[in-house]
Amino acid sequence: MIKANDPFLKSWVEVPAGSDFPIQNLPFGIFKTRYLSPVAGVAIGDYVLDLVYLHENGYLDGIGLPPGIFNQKYLNDFVAMGRKKARQVRERVSELLRVDSDELKGNPAREIALIPMREVQMQMPVRVPNYTDFYSSEEHATNVGSMFRDPKNALLPNWKHLPVGYHGRASSIVVSGTPIHRPKGQIKLPDAEQPVFGPSRKMDFELEVAFITCSETKLGQSVSTAEAENHIFGFVLFNDWSARDIQQWEYVPLGPFLGKNFGSTISPWIVTLDALEPFRTEGPIQTSEVLPYLKFNGPKNFDIKLGVLLQPEGGEPVTISRSNFKHMYWNVNQQLAHHTINGCNLQVGDMYASGTISGPDPGSYGSMLELTWNGAKPLQLPTGAERRFIEDGDTVILNGYCEKDGVRIGFGSCQGKILPAI
Repeated sequence: MIKANDPFLKSWVEVPAGSDFPIQNLPFGIFKTRYLSPVAGVAIGDYVLDLVYLHENGYLDGIGLPPGIFNQKYLNDFVAMGRKKARQVRERVSELLRVDSDELKGNPAREIALIPMREVQMQMPVRVPNYTDFYSSEEHATNVGSMFRDPKNALLPNWKHLPVGYHGRASSIVVSGTPIHRPKGQIKLPDAEQPVFGPSRKMDFELEVAFITCSETKLGQSVSTAEAENHIFGFVLFNDWSARDIQQWEYVPLGPFLGKNFGSTISPWIVTLDALEPFRTEGPIQTSEVLPYLKFNGPKNFDIKLGVLLQPEGGEPVTISRSNFKHMYWNVNQQLAHHTINGCNLQVGDMYASGTISGPDPGSYGSMLELTWNGAKPLQLPTGAERRFIEDGDTVILNGYCEKDGVRIGFGSCQGKILPAI
């Protein structure tokens, strides 16, 4: 039992009903204010708790944290200390925030440490050395295969034998709230003999969840499914923006390139694997026998309810999809084991996205490509407008949370606005 996960815990900090950040969550992030350069913090209700203040004022003594560990623009050095050290910090912060603790609450200077979220600007939580995108939702892969290949053979022969993935671009991963310019590239129209160049006409989002690694391995070393979670610090929401028309023309034979690498958006708070422990669940039955290195024991999926909202410029957000992370056919343990089976080395801060998460019914599809069936079935918005794909000025908002025993563990918002091509 992880003490900080106790569903009966209450905090002296007011946590509004429906908040993503109760005392049982305590995710880590990097924030700045008009008077503070980027530093590490923890989310609690509508506040950010400054970890630099706690550390410098002795509240984290005895944990063995080096000087300045939280006074940095990225969490990488802290993340590199591993899950056990993060658990100690999270447990200690939980103790300080409990309703029956006066240690921090009784300090008149606590207002320096506890900053309203409306006053902070969230930053990238980690420096991302490497980024991998998987393709692990059977429903999504089946939908795409049905659209572009043969509905009777939607999945390629390898799909149920290994977690398909590719290496993406780490430098263009940005934090929630960062606008994205519509990408330009080559487009091959269905009735044209030659491609044309211009802005993408099929701008799309992809609903994903990503995990972040907290250790380095040596080149040639593999990580087993049993060991995988020792290397996973936590999770963020992930929008892998996609230009479908650019992607469709370029992806044979080597896969996505310009159709993907122009931008991906993450939520700013890293929800720890520890905080998600109570929400483990069984994943889909894997119908093909996997090779020994991909076998695992116990529930490895997580019951994270996911949603996508579309907000036209000047309009109100409208929910267009509801899905769940538990639908993933290939779990994170298998993804990391497969990623390293050839000896590929891990680095601290590496990001591994799930691939688009689609559920079994049309209302749970995780992309516009599927929701509108490649534009053939446009979405009708309450205003009377319709969308086949994302238009300039549209904002896409991802959200996600777990809920059990009266406790809601959420990720906060992951949003980005599409601006015209430059």
